Amino acid sequence: MAAAGVRDAEIARRLGVNQSTVLRRLGRAHVQDLLPRADPEPADADAQEADPEPEPDGRPGPAGPVPPEPEAPADDGPAGPVSVRSRYAGAMLLHAFAARAEAAEIFRAAAGEDAAPGDVALLAAVSACFALGAATTEQFKHLAAAEAGPLAGLSRLPGLRTLRPALAAIADRADPLELQRMFAAAMLAADPVVSGVYYVDDHFVPYTGAKPAGKGWNNKRGRAEKGRADTHVTAHDGRAVCFVTGEPSGLTVTLPKALAELKKTVPEGTRIMLGFDRGGAYPQVFAHCREQQVHWVTYRRAPLAVPSALPVITTVTIGGRQRTITWAEEKVQLKDYGEARQLTLFEHGKVVLQILTSDFEACPADILAWLKSRWREENFLKYAAVNYGIDKICDYAAAIEANTKTTANPARKAANTRVRRAENELAAAERAFAALLADPDTTVAAKNAAIPPAERAISAARRKLRDALAARDGIPAKLPANQIDPEARTAVLRAGRRGLQMVLRLLAHNAEHWLATHLNAYLRDDDEYRALTRETIIRGLAGTITYTPEAVTVELQAPAEPRVARALALLTSEINAQPPAIPGDTRPVTYRINPQPRI
Repeated sequence: MAAAGVRDAEIARRLGVNQSTVLRRLGRAHVQDLLPRADPEPADADAQEADPEPEPDGRPGPAGPVPPEPEAPADDGPAGPVSVRSRYAGAMLLHAFAARAEAAEIFRAAAGEDAAPGDVALLAAVSACFALGAATTEQFKHLAAAEAGPLAGLSRLPGLRTLRPALAAIADRADPLELQRMFAAAMLAADPVVSGVYYVDDHFVPYTGAKPAGKGWNNKRGRAEKGRADTHVTAHDGRAVCFVTGEPSGLTVTLPKALAELKKTVPEGTRIMLGFDRGGAYPQVFAHCREQQVHWVTYRRAPLAVPSALPVITTVTIGGRQRTITWAEEKVQLKDYGEARQLTLFEHGKVVLQILTSDFEACPADILAWLKSRWREENFLKYAAVNYGIDKICDYAAAIEANTKTTANPARKAANTRVRRAENELAAAERAFAALLADPDTTVAAKNAAIPPAERAISAARRKLRDALAARDGIPAKLPANQIDPEARTAVLRAGRRGLQMVLRLLAHNAEHWLATHLNAYLRDDDEYRALTRETIIRGLAGTITYTPEAVTVELQAPAEPRVARALALLTSEINAQPPAIPGDTRPVTYRINPQPRI
């Protein structure tokens, strides 16, 4: 088994012994030689990171591609086949979606016209590393560089001292908004959203630096923290489409911006149904969607309204299963908006949910299914943060500017305090007057003598309250922070570098989503197909990657579970029908599954 390239850990697992026993018996496992490069690779990788050689334009570049294209000069590398044994070979399957989405065009646009040689391959390698579970570029150092680099056609993954400046140079040249629009257009072109249903929600990204960044609510920790907020738009099936980023604010502020980016991406005249949670269920959001000719669906905020229509019991089929649901449908008037459609869902004879929508024609069962599917966005935010690091800040650089964000006016707060104090004084004077009149122990003469002072106290209290109200009315409730405090400053976090990394992260996420969906067509395991694809195949399959001047061949070790192995074999046959290519390369990539070796 050792001669066949099986690792010590796998040999130990199959034999049921400790890995140290295998090491003592067989000695150290053979380490795969590095692929030949155009420039000699230093023997000490740390020395290479400590003193990186700059490119002619002064920017450090990634390691050279291997092997060269057929038309490349003969002195750039070997002309024969080059094979690399990689524990990450399963991630080569992600190129099937990358080629479908034309990721190479996105990478070329990001690299720019004056890109260094290999920049496209570097971006492909970074996206592959995110797919392997590295949440940050810092965690790339835990990957085997000589085995991760060949995933994108590099002889080895560059060290951090080379990688970080190269990524920073690419991000500083790129237009982040144009890059995000290209990404969104590519995602919709690769898999059009036939239903027209999209979901939008905010995702808080914490910032732990010392700069005065804006604060937002961190749901994970249940408190306000410094950070930024991403607003993600996902397709009906949970794929990432587009996103916007900025200072933390409510969905009522960020949803119009996200909708604007979505409308720039979809073809003109495309029907859009936008789903969101109660955070955006406000009349101003409904009105904005109506102005943009976009349908919307959301939950009704509490308190729920009493339905005026009688409930209807219906049997619907969802995912091949029949379910009986009870709902009532009616038209309602929403303040500051107008007429909307309301569906009330009943369970056990009680109202449990009310849905508001602007679509008066869609089937109620479809509307219920659309809003239930909104949890796919919640799952996307959860698992993309865990597995692809979309909540990492990436860059702590920020510009310090005057804080013009509107905030509560302390003068207004003081005026409110004076009004409450005046109201309390008036109430006390009126209570004292009533007690005086109702006191049976006080003589009539004493009451007549005490009434004029009590009435004067009430009149004085009323004048004081009137003056306090008039003074408060002239004080604005909110003002820009720099008008309240001329020294108020805020840190505007730089978005360009993080924007580039977000595109690479979301591309890796969508590639996994596409691969898992196609695998499940053969696997038929709706509960575990995503985890099986990510952990067993993308991050768990070793294999051999062979580069020749004409093609790239990936030989994957078959998964141990027979049903997964069968499904993967069918999936690779499907992919091989239209072989993909590595971004920045033209050679077709084909896949083969090697059977599990027997003990």
